[in-house]
Amino acid sequence: MAFEYAPAPESPAIVNIRPSYGLFINGEFVDPKDGERFKTVNPANEEVLAEVASAGPSDVDTAVAAARAAYDTVWRRLPGRERAKYLFRIARIIQERARELAVLESIDNGKPIRESRDVDVPLVAAHFFYYAGWADKLPYAGLGPDPRPLGVAGQVIPWNFPLLMLAWKIAPALAAGNTVVLKPAETTPLSALLFAEICQQADLPPGVVNIVTGAGDTGRLLVEHDGVDKVAFTGSTEVGRLIAKSVAGTRKRLTLELGGKAANIVFDDAPIDQAVEGIVNGIFFNQGHVCCAGSRLLVQESVAEELLDALKRRMAQLRVGDPLDKNTDVGAINSAAQLEKIRSLSEIGESEGAQRWSPPCELPERGFWFAPTIFTGVSQAHRIAREEIFGPVLSVLTFRTPAEAVEKANNTPYGLSAGIWSEKGSRILAVADRLRAGVVWANTFNKFDPTSPFGGYKESGYGREGGRHGLEAYLAH
Repeated sequence: MAFEYAPAPESPAIVNIRPSYGLFINGEFVDPKDGERFKTVNPANEEVLAEVASAGPSDVDTAVAAARAAYDTVWRRLPGRERAKYLFRIARIIQERARELAVLESIDNGKPIRESRDVDVPLVAAHFFYYAGWADKLPYAGLGPDPRPLGVAGQVIPWNFPLLMLAWKIAPALAAGNTVVLKPAETTPLSALLFAEICQQADLPPGVVNIVTGAGDTGRLLVEHDGVDKVAFTGSTEVGRLIAKSVAGTRKRLTLELGGKAANIVFDDAPIDQAVEGIVNGIFFNQGHVCCAGSRLLVQESVAEELLDALKRRMAQLRVGDPLDKNTDVGAINSAAQLEKIRSLSEIGESEGAQRWSPPCELPERGFWFAPTIFTGVSQAHRIAREEIFGPVLSVLTFRTPAEAVEKANNTPYGLSAGIWSEKGSRILAVADRLRAGVVWANTFNKFDPTSPFGGYKESGYGREGGRHGLEAYLAH
């Protein structure tokens, strides 16, 4: 007998979304000097959520000046233990307002509430707690006896994990003694603006954190600003290249966390059911809007048929729908533009001869939706095996030997992450050592921890975020 799910909606009433938002500069919300605004929409139903200010050149100038003043007069002069108190306070407020933050993130981003509630927000608080602990211990981080902050950090974050990427950027910057001007993604600004309220609630000194909203032009103004000492960017490889060019030849420090096309490698001795759960989590978590998503499944030929049968059975149980329903597994695609990219690349996969399969799936009529999809019969030459789709689309390839698996896994311009499934520890270690990927998971996937560094090689960027390594990018030593 099949279980029938009753709706289990989380209430949006816990969130107070304002009709209009200004820029957060020097501890206050202010109107943009250029007067421009844009709308942010709920991707699950296309309803307008709020009007948000778009920062122009004079607004970015003001924000950077506020960050510089706060750095020179207050923040850099505070002992580490005093900076830590603010970070601890922010972490506790995030925990206290966790339900509110999770609901807002799901409304603005489209991800299922159980992911916002159980993954994103707890990790956000954990990052602030973790780096609060480092704030008075910087000389013991292995980065020299007298590490010093760089100054003003200009940070640009993506739309797939808006609040978590904010934490990855802001927490180590503040712990190290820097001040921040952060630009959230145009389609997901609301949780960053709620974080601005949390900064006010924590009595963070004005100017230590500034948040300027806007589109790509605002981000460009920030990273190219002469008053910025450190640039941190998470997003597409294409934009990362432009930022690297703009920063080249300047005194600015730069870290880039860019795209990925991760291989999830399943050997013939892997526990099939466990591997299937890892595959599903690797590609359908957050609708595949994950830079380290396991979007290429490499499965050993002898178990390929068995594994694919099990994977299809599991995919048939995935529930696609309302992000605020606690039963939902796969939420809405973040924007119309991203949905069009996913559709286009999927159609190209079919035209190139790969076999497409999706489980029976009734999609909502309004909003941006795409059914979980796998492609079999994929070769290394197919675009769906080479290009980052950034959606719930899995390309399946096969291999016969560990050497072939490694060669296929590394045959990509990216190098962000990988997964290995095997019962042999020696095999896992041997293969992991040969994979050109910044993060390699063993018999799991998409596991994150604030104590562990994250970052890539090749076109996936450079620098590390998280752990002790995440401090290095914000310190001169």
